[in-house]
Amino acid sequence: MNFHIRIESALSDDVRALVAALNETTLALTPAEHTHHMSVEQMAQPDTTVLVAREDGGAVAMGALRRHGSGIAEVKRMYTMPSHQGRGLGRAILQRIEALARKEGFSRLVLETGSNFDAARHVYESEGFAPCGPVLDYPPSDWTAFYAKTLMTKVGA
Repeated sequence: MNFHIRIESALSDDVRALVAALNETTLALTPAEHTHHMSVEQMAQPDTTVLVAREDGGAVAMGALRRHGSGIAEVKRMYTMPSHQGRGLGRAILQRIEALARKEGFSRLVLETGSNFDAARHVYESEGFAPCGPVLDYPPSDWTAFYAKTLMTKVGA
């Protein structure tokens, strides 16, 4: 693999194109009322860091870390272009998101994904995320799967 992952602005044309492709993909698999998309404007807020994988200069995958209170961070907007799936890009971005969350001292990393997004769920589970009940303010539904991973435990706990 010849790619690099960097923190980038959500407002770039490349990120906008990845977000549009992700939205199209999720809306083809999930009813709109059960999706929880972040716009690029929301992704550009200070509480969110966007990571983009590039190959030969082109943006081919992305993911984001969104910070919440009480030691919780969230994985958001994970997407790899179909032409680049199966090459470990999503896993590499997820690992970078987790490393950033650990570095910033978060104790728990959570995410919401489609219950029928089998490839994504496989990556999350293989990276140590465990299925859990609803996280943050997401409502439960048959279209949604929730995952969490403990990053730190209190000493003596």
